[in-house]
Amino acid sequence: MVEAASVACPRVACVELDTERLLAGLDAEQRQVATTFGAPVVVIAGAGTGKTRALTHRIAYGAASGAYQASSVLALTFTTRAAGELRTRLRGLGLGGVQARTFHSAALRQCQYFWPQAFGAELPQVSNERTSIVAAAARKLRLAPDSGQLRDLLTEVSWAKVTNVAPAEYSEISESAGREVAGLTAAQVGQVLGGYERAKAERGVIDFDDILLCTVALLSERGDIADKVRDTYRHLLVDEYQDVSPIQQSLLDLWWGNGVDHCVVGDPAQTIHSFAGASPEFLASFADRYPNANLIRLVRDYRSSPQVVDLANKVARNTGIGAVTLMSQCPPAAEPRIIGCANELDEAALVAKWLVDQHEAGIPWRELAVLYRVHAQSPLFEAALSGAGVPFVVRGTEGFYQRAEVRQVITELVKAARRDSVVPAVQACRGVLIKTGWSEQAPSGQGRVRERWESLSAVLALAEDLVAATPGADLGAFAAEIEQRANAEHPLSADGVTLSTLHAAKGLEWAGVALVGVTEGTLPLSLASGPAELAEEARLFYVGLTRAKSALQISWARARRSGAGNRQPSRFLDGIAGRPTGQPVRKRQRVKPRTALTDTCRVCGKPLNTGAERKLARHADCPASYDETTYSELVAWRLAEAKQRSLPAYCIFTDATLMALAETNPPDQDALLAVPGVGRAKLEQYGEAVLAILGSTKA
Repeated sequence: MVEAASVACPRVACVELDTERLLAGLDAEQRQVATTFGAPVVVIAGAGTGKTRALTHRIAYGAASGAYQASSVLALTFTTRAAGELRTRLRGLGLGGVQARTFHSAALRQCQYFWPQAFGAELPQVSNERTSIVAAAARKLRLAPDSGQLRDLLTEVSWAKVTNVAPAEYSEISESAGREVAGLTAAQVGQVLGGYERAKAERGVIDFDDILLCTVALLSERGDIADKVRDTYRHLLVDEYQDVSPIQQSLLDLWWGNGVDHCVVGDPAQTIHSFAGASPEFLASFADRYPNANLIRLVRDYRSSPQVVDLANKVARNTGIGAVTLMSQCPPAAEPRIIGCANELDEAALVAKWLVDQHEAGIPWRELAVLYRVHAQSPLFEAALSGAGVPFVVRGTEGFYQRAEVRQVITELVKAARRDSVVPAVQACRGVLIKTGWSEQAPSGQGRVRERWESLSAVLALAEDLVAATPGADLGAFAAEIEQRANAEHPLSADGVTLSTLHAAKGLEWAGVALVGVTEGTLPLSLASGPAELAEEARLFYVGLTRAKSALQISWARARRSGAGNRQPSRFLDGIAGRPTGQPVRKRQRVKPRTALTDTCRVCGKPLNTGAERKLARHADCPASYDETTYSELVAWRLAEAKQRSLPAYCIFTDATLMALAETNPPDQDALLAVPGVGRAKLEQYGEAVLAILGSTKA
């Protein structure tokens, strides 16, 4: 791969006045993007560096200088909104006829046109009834997935297609890829996927993801049609290239053919959709596939202040996420604040006050945002903002009290209160939640099932908050309190503070950003165990930082709701100048002796509440003290054992049991038997193998 400055189209020297006008507002690197033709171009564009501007000016300059024919350009994006923005900007530059489409839109257009010519029939209709077809496929297997599981199954349908995983291969490949649907085995998910494909075939329809598969099949089987497509679109440009999936790359290879004017733009540090099949490897390996490609780096940040950029650069270096080193082009602003709070209630109050202060300093509400890792974190901040009179809008989901599962629980709590209002609030709330399918143990994996569990757990936390504030509060008081909160929820406002997950915030920016819940176990999530998953969490944190223009506050809480706690700040804050003085860098806790009957947390000394916590002898949000290498080896052994026995991994040992084994490191069979979750039968089956692993890690 060569730097681009030395390779430019010969025709550029003979530019006219209008082409110079197109270049007038570009910086040196953006100008390289706009004027480099005759070989593939790969642009590594840092956050806020004007990649869309560079891309649209490349198209406009190429057309004005003769390097491009406007009718032969196809600009590809991932969202309809991004495609619309490209078309709007191109029209502003005098190019109204350039095709700017999503991958699916471009593929569908080609398929519908050429399918009859290739196969003698119209392309099957694209079905909008995917959920009902998946549900029917599950019922044929005598499964009864709830709404959350159905949504997660649909996610697996899409993931399998974009990564070229056939239903028959799903069971084998999904576990190594970290895929799972709570409550279903990998084999069952694979069977549902197979049944879904058969049901579609019987109905004579395809789905949204089939559009790309059909286009790849069409162009692969009919070289003459592929040639026609390549003759029509000789100049391809791809935005957000770090997010392409394997099937999208296969389609790009067919579209590109032997062309030389490809241009891809992306940022490996902003790959945050790996769970959906996106892979930064195609961006990273572009030079291997196109050795004569020109590399251009956009590093001038026109969004964020030097103080925000400096912090983002430090995080990028510390986490090794592959980001370019940004150079701010903006005026100086206040230093970002990193604040540790006693508990989440204090954190929410702190954030609400900070937002009010920013607004009083002149920042409109719509230019402020609160960003968090998962939707379940929003209720506390919704309540705090409502109490402070701050208007807000929740991006990407309903407000907490509008979520279907929360509305259902409130209805059941009110009914239960009418029958018996004096039962203790927490006990009654837990009983109602259990009847709706909630359990003390969190479901494994991510997805809608996990989100639903988190929302219902938040309802229980509200009951615990009420009892903490009003000891002896009964169900009647809690039902009245939560119903009042739901009815008085602060109305959403178009001119309000944005509440959003980090995923939904991608591509957006605000003058002021409060990045909340930056603790171990939340960011990164406790479910992120392997290097690839932790790298994705680091990229999410980086994306959150780079949404801020001038004001940035990062906060974390030592305890969940109220009282004291021992949660630690995220590892992503380690080594960052400006951390609050006196805050310890993350460190491991020394293992303390315990027995299977331990009822209090060995870290904070408070009572334990769930079976999983009793196994660990600590709360889930208190610092872990196990050796990560030992835990990883136990997980790998469990996976191999589960495959050999054709069992779900949790049937060997649960995650909590493996953590307990890694933390206590029992030296012999008697000590191993004392670990909750082992038992005599599992000791006989797996004891020797487990002790061998534990012994090898001690050596």
